[in-house]
Amino acid sequence: MDKSSIIFGNPIDAKTLQKAERSKQKFLKKFGDDTQKVYHLGLSPISQIDEIRMQNLVLADKPLVLPDNPLIVGNIRMGFGHYRISMAIASCAQAMGYSPVWFDLASFDATGSAMIRSQNDLYSLGSRISQKSRLFNRFVWEPINSEGFKKITYNASDQKNAELLVPLYRDLPKDVPFVATHVWPSQGAVHAGLTHVVNAVPDNWPMGLHLSEGALHAVQTPFAYLGYKSLNGFAKEPLKHMPDDALFEVGHFVDHELTANIEKDCEARIERQKSGAPVRFLLTVGGAGAGADLYIDMVRHLLGYVKQKKAEIIINFGDHLDMWELFRKKIPGIEQLTETYFNDYASFHDFAARLPDDGARKFGGDTGIAAVCNKDIFEAVYSTNLLMRSCDVLVTKPGELVFYPVPKLFMRHIGGHEVYGALHAQEIGDATNECRTSGSICAMIDTLIGDRQILIHMSQRIMELKEYGIYNGGYEVVKLAAGK
Repeated sequence: MDKSSIIFGNPIDAKTLQKAERSKQKFLKKFGDDTQKVYHLGLSPISQIDEIRMQNLVLADKPLVLPDNPLIVGNIRMGFGHYRISMAIASCAQAMGYSPVWFDLASFDATGSAMIRSQNDLYSLGSRISQKSRLFNRFVWEPINSEGFKKITYNASDQKNAELLVPLYRDLPKDVPFVATHVWPSQGAVHAGLTHVVNAVPDNWPMGLHLSEGALHAVQTPFAYLGYKSLNGFAKEPLKHMPDDALFEVGHFVDHELTANIEKDCEARIERQKSGAPVRFLLTVGGAGAGADLYIDMVRHLLGYVKQKKAEIIINFGDHLDMWELFRKKIPGIEQLTETYFNDYASFHDFAARLPDDGARKFGGDTGIAAVCNKDIFEAVYSTNLLMRSCDVLVTKPGELVFYPVPKLFMRHIGGHEVYGALHAQEIGDATNECRTSGSICAMIDTLIGDRQILIHMSQRIMELKEYGIYNGGYEVVKLAAGK
């Protein structure tokens, strides 16, 4: 079905449509035409995360047999953010009695999968260049991420390219509940004729990139709702609005394990601050190592507080051990001060489980620093979930983690679209402002350690926000997909 020529009643110009068709043909020529093929799918357990008990869709020789009460979570790996949202939805689905099934569209040997991987590689390249070149970041990367992706015309090419994903869906029942945590799996599902599709929209900056007509759009904030409903700024001229039944504000996408334990975790944070225990900082360096220099400057600054027993540091390097090597090079002696959990998820899991009961324990005897890294993508992403329950401050760029129920210190954004997530979290009261330089980050660290009432207030605010249902978006998305 054609979704490129008219988007929510707004016609797209001929030049844009021609460009969209050329984009599709380019991928067909490069990766081959499998539009008539039926890919059979099978189930493979994802044993790494016992807390969720997901199964993974993989290629198979026989038609798919789904478990009882299934809910498909369609996603792609693009950094850690979309995987993180997927885990949140799967967690909520399982808590509500569904069987979550993981469907990574980029993981198959298929034309549509190759198309996704090639576009992801291009985006990752741009992101890396933006961190090294101020001129590229200012004049290319920031405008693309804030304004270029916002235009409704951008959606036309994505919709046309998404037609290439249809063969991967042919084994799925048309009425199976399907939640997509990136727009491409959502568009593919709609093109394939699925009828219960929810497009879980990330970030807080409305963009044409995220439109998937035919799906229910779930956004996390009132700001995003207004922007998408009115399609404000998506074109030079005013556009027809999104229909009432296509858009829902549901709250933040957060895992069940985190939402269900908000009061317990926040009360523990408050008690640590009142008792004068070391402030426990969790640094999410992540898979790409975005802002590595800022993290290194931050750790150097924190070392003085660690020696004074005023701070503890936990660093999650994601799945990039090379970042640890960079830290060792830039911070001589850190290796002797750090308790490491590298590619030993069982030992790390035990360490994370002990943290809530250890109070002000010092890692590695008397060092106060721990580092985590896992090659497996599921373990790398979920490690942050396990650690954030026992940290006092989560240090992160303002990506998907801006929506999580933990006090946050924001670093410099990567891409203009992330700015509005940081503003949202700051305004609802569970995060600092965005600190874009080493000086401002270190000054904020001084503030949080020196004035414990700030972290107490953030924790109290998080408990208030839970009462308002702010963190219930994962449950609400599952309800939408199930027709409830």
